[in-house]
Amino acid sequence: MAVAYGLGSLPFSVMVGKVFYRIDVREHGSGNAGATNTWRVLGWKAGLPVLLLDIGKGLAATYLPCLHASLDADPGLMLWMRILCGMAAALGHIYPVFAGFHGGKAVATLLGVVVGLMPLAAAGSLLVFILALLLSRMVSLGSILGAISLPFMSWLTPSTGQLSLLFFSSVITILVILTHRRNIQRIFRGEESRVRFRKV
Repeated sequence: MAVAYGLGSLPFSVMVGKVFYRIDVREHGSGNAGATNTWRVLGWKAGLPVLLLDIGKGLAATYLPCLHASLDADPGLMLWMRILCGMAAALGHIYPVFAGFHGGKAVATLLGVVVGLMPLAAAGSLLVFILALLLSRMVSLGSILGAISLPFMSWLTPSTGQLSLLFFSSVITILVILTHRRNIQRIFRGEESRVRFRKV
């Protein structure tokens, strides 16, 4: 879990911004060290790699317990260790030790965790996110609705350890809502930022 937290703490948005653009993305846009703000401030050429790296570190964290062969004898314990490592990575992204504990909202990292643990449910929630984004043009609203849909997607896609995964997905929903409190307030005030889709 400590390694997973360290992995989650890798501030790819800050690293990409400072190394390639001489900019700290936390000082611009929404002030978050995440893929969305990187995309908004620096463009897709910086935002897309950050998005993939943030997803990747969440995904990688869920496989760390698989390095311990002793856990193979207890599938239930293995699942819980994978869940806890995933949550540790998300916590690392929100409070990164390598970036002064000032990180992002961990949506991309949590997506990587969910992909590692329950890929079918992740696909369903991602579809909800995309539809909400296309209709509202608000990344925050898409993230919130995608997270809210996750427990339902988990329930609709039976798998080993379903009750554990249902509990885990419910925790994710709460976490995403809590980290988007200000966004929710701006949505109700009609002040939330909207993305612009370019016509091809």
